[in-house]
Amino acid sequence: MSTLLDKIKLPETLRELSAKQLEQVAEEVRQKIIEVTAQTGGHVAPSLGAVDLAVALHASFQSPKDRIVWDVGHQAYAHKILTGRLNKFDTLRTYGGLSGFPKPSESVHDAFGVGHASTSISAALGLVKARDLNEEKHSVIAVIGDGSLSSGLAFEGVNNVDGFKSNLIVILNDNEMSISKNVGAMSNYLTQVATSNLYVELRDRIEKVVKHIPRVGMSLFEAAKKLKDRTKHIVVNFKVNVMFEELGYKYFGPIDGHNIPLLMSTLHYVREVEGPVLVHVITKKGKGYPPAEKEPSRFHGVGPFVIATGETKASPKVTYTSVFGQTIVELAQKNNKLIAITAAMLDGTGLEEFAQKFPERFFDVGIAEEHAVTFAAGLAISGFRPVVAVYSTFLQRAYDQIIHDVCLQNLPVVFCLDRAGLVGEDGPTHHGVFDIAFLRSIPNMTVMTPADGDELKEMLGKALTLNGPVAIRYPRGSVPEKCQMSNDKCQINEVVILAIGSMVAPSVEAAALLEKEGISAKVVNARYVKPLDEKLILEAIKGAEKIVTVEEGVLEGGFGSAILEFLNEKGINTPVKRLGLPDKFIEQGKRDQLLEICGLTAEKICQAVKKGNG
Repeated sequence: MSTLLDKIKLPETLRELSAKQLEQVAEEVRQKIIEVTAQTGGHVAPSLGAVDLAVALHASFQSPKDRIVWDVGHQAYAHKILTGRLNKFDTLRTYGGLSGFPKPSESVHDAFGVGHASTSISAALGLVKARDLNEEKHSVIAVIGDGSLSSGLAFEGVNNVDGFKSNLIVILNDNEMSISKNVGAMSNYLTQVATSNLYVELRDRIEKVVKHIPRVGMSLFEAAKKLKDRTKHIVVNFKVNVMFEELGYKYFGPIDGHNIPLLMSTLHYVREVEGPVLVHVITKKGKGYPPAEKEPSRFHGVGPFVIATGETKASPKVTYTSVFGQTIVELAQKNNKLIAITAAMLDGTGLEEFAQKFPERFFDVGIAEEHAVTFAAGLAISGFRPVVAVYSTFLQRAYDQIIHDVCLQNLPVVFCLDRAGLVGEDGPTHHGVFDIAFLRSIPNMTVMTPADGDELKEMLGKALTLNGPVAIRYPRGSVPEKCQMSNDKCQINEVVILAIGSMVAPSVEAAALLEKEGISAKVVNARYVKPLDEKLILEAIKGAEKIVTVEEGVLEGGFGSAILEFLNEKGINTPVKRLGLPDKFIEQGKRDQLLEICGLTAEKICQAVKKGNG
C-alpha cells in the first residue's frame, strides 16, 4: 500500500505539501524508523525525537544547496529517509548498507561527516566562512543537542561565532537528556529557560513572512493560529542578559519541537535574520514510541527489539561491561578512595550499580572527555584512585590530557576502555582500534588486555595497586569461556602465536586447526602490551620457526609492532607475521562479519599462518 512518504524521493517534494500532509509524513517516518531499527538496532530514541524537526528543516530549506550539519548524527535517520534514501533504509547499519550517521560519500545532503559529539558548530563555521569567501548565498544550519552543548568543543565553536558576524543558524535540540542525564550549569540553564515565563506574542512581521510563503504560507499560519499555546513557545529578539545573546546570537525560543507549523514559521523567519541565530527547540526523546519515551537511555542505542514490547531480541549474556561494573563495585566496597568517572556513558560503561551504591564517589561529567581525564588527575594527585570508564573511541578526544595531565606526572589514573576493537554496526566513527597505538607510545603508561572476564577482574584489581597510569582495553559483547592454554614451557613449536585480549580465543581455535594439518602451534596470551612480559615471550619463542602476532587493533604502531621492536633489540631474527586491522577505516557491519573480512577469525588466522610470512 502506497504511503505519502513513498512519494518523497527528494526533500523538495516536502515544500509542495500542506502542514497537515507534513505531519502525516512525520508520522510515517517514525513508523519506518521503528520498523527498521527493530530489525537492525540503532539510535532509536534520538532519531524519533528529531523527526518533526527534520521534516520542518527540509520543508523550509533547500538541501543540498543549504547545508545542514547534524551534530553526532544519531538523530538523523529522518534526514536520511527524506533525502532519497528511503528505499535503502532497510540496510541501515549493515555491511555495504547505509551508515548510521551522516556521511558525505553516501549523499550530497550529508554536509559533514559525524559520529562524535559537539563538532557541528565548528564545522558549520567552516562552511559559513567558505561560503562568504566564495561570495555564495545559502544558509548553513547546525543542529546540536543539549548534551553535546556541554562539551568544550561546542563552547569553542559557540565562542567563535561572534568574531565572524556571518549568517549562521544554530538549532539547539533540547530533549533535556543526552545519553545519560545531563549535568552541569548548561543543563540547569536550559531547564530554567524552558520553564520560564518569558514568552511573548509573535511579531506582525513573522506573520507577514509566513503568509507570503508560496503554496503553504496561509495553511501554515492558520494551523499555527489554531494552536492554543502557540504564543507560549517562541521568543523573538528577547533582550535579556542570557548567555547566547552575550555571545552574539539572536535567540529564539524555546519552541515546541513537535509543532511542525510553528517550527517552519520560525525557520522561515530566522533564515532572513542577519548574523548568527540560535533557535532553542524542545523535543521529547523517543517521541511516538512509548517504550522509547519511557526508557530513552536504553533506546539511545539498542539492538534489535520486539516492537510490541520494546524488549531486545538477544538473550542476555555475561558481557565485559557487566563484569567491569560488578568488579568495580566489589573493589569500591573495600577501598573508599576508589572513584568512578564517566562522560555521559553511565549505562554504556556498566556503572549503574556503582552510581546507586556510591553516589558520592561517582561522577558523570557529561560529554566532556577532556575534563574527565584532567578531573581524574586532580583526584589522583590528592590521594584518590580514580577509574575513568570510557569507550575506546571517545578517549581519543582527551589525548593531550592523558599525556600532559596524567602520564607526565605519573598519576595513578585507571582508564577502562570499553568497546575496544571493532564495535560492529556503529562503524568507523565508533570502532576502538587506535588505542594500543596511541597509548603504548606514552611514557609511564601501562596497557593491559584481558582475554576473558576473570582476567578483567584480576587486571582491574592489579591496576589499582600500581603507582602510575593504567589502561585496560576490552571489547564489546560477551566474555568467552576461559581458554585452555598449553603449560608446557619446554615444548618446541613450529609456530608461536602471540595474541592479546579478544584475539586469544580465536588464536587457540586456530592452533587446533593447524595441529590437525600437522603444524605444531602454541598460543601465548601476552596479556600486556606495555610493558611487554619479556620473560614470557622469550621462553615461548625458543626454537620457533615462525612468530605470529594477533591483535584487534591497527597494525601500525600496535602490539605486533611492539613485538618486532623488542625482537630487534634482542637480535632475534625469527620471521614475524603480524595480524590485525589494515590501514583503513573499517565500515559498519556485524562484528563477526567484520572480523572475518579483516582476517581475524580462527579459520582466517589458520590460513594466514599457512601462507607464510607477510
